[in-house]
Amino acid sequence: MYIIGTPIGNLGDLSLRAAETLKSADIIACEDTRQTLKLLSHLGVRAKMLSCRAHNEALAAAKIIALLEQGKTVAYTSDAGTPALSDPGALLVRKAAEAGHSVVPIPGPSAFASLLSASGGMDKSVLFEGFLSPKGGRRRSRLKELLDGGFGFVLYESPHRVLKLCEDLADLDTMRYVCVGREMTKIHEEFLRGSAGEILEILRKKAEKGQIRGEFSVFVSSKKTD
Repeated sequence: MYIIGTPIGNLGDLSLRAAETLKSADIIACEDTRQTLKLLSHLGVRAKMLSCRAHNEALAAAKIIALLEQGKTVAYTSDAGTPALSDPGALLVRKAAEAGHSVVPIPGPSAFASLLSASGGMDKSVLFEGFLSPKGGRRRSRLKELLDGGFGFVLYESPHRVLKLCEDLADLDTMRYVCVGREMTKIHEEFLRGSAGEILEILRKKAEKGQIRGEFSVFVSSKKTD
């Protein structure tokens, strides 16, 4: 079974190895067949597909293991990026490995790694946190724990809540270095770098103009701005 990292926006980021694996797989299991079909159509690939998303991962894993036991080659993709990073895939991997099947990673795009590479952060240790709770009290409490942890961290957030997230960050530590990545690898890719307070003011102005759109990833350093 192959675990494949797929583009987070730009289809040109799919590796040659990933493309060849998708073309040769007997079955392509995926988080959303509609999203993966777009990628397969781009590659000119026609293949049998099987849904394996968060809500049916255990059941789908059993079906995939049965296919593996028949000698089938299975490729797994999440909607975008690398499976199991704020996406389904971890349970499937564990079940397949426990059943004695080889699990082969095909490295590829990840919003986490992409943001870190462009963040300008210089932290030795960085924690991947993903999405925080949408509930304000829980979000703020976890943010404080992360800010007090002594390491950098990466969050994912929706356009509907990113401003509230940055308000909490600025309130808890206005001078903490932050890099926000929006629509990474896409046409409207944008990076905002500066203190938590500076980023908040930029996003407030964008909100007034109705310009907070797309996918957001947020890197928070353990260090303050100079």
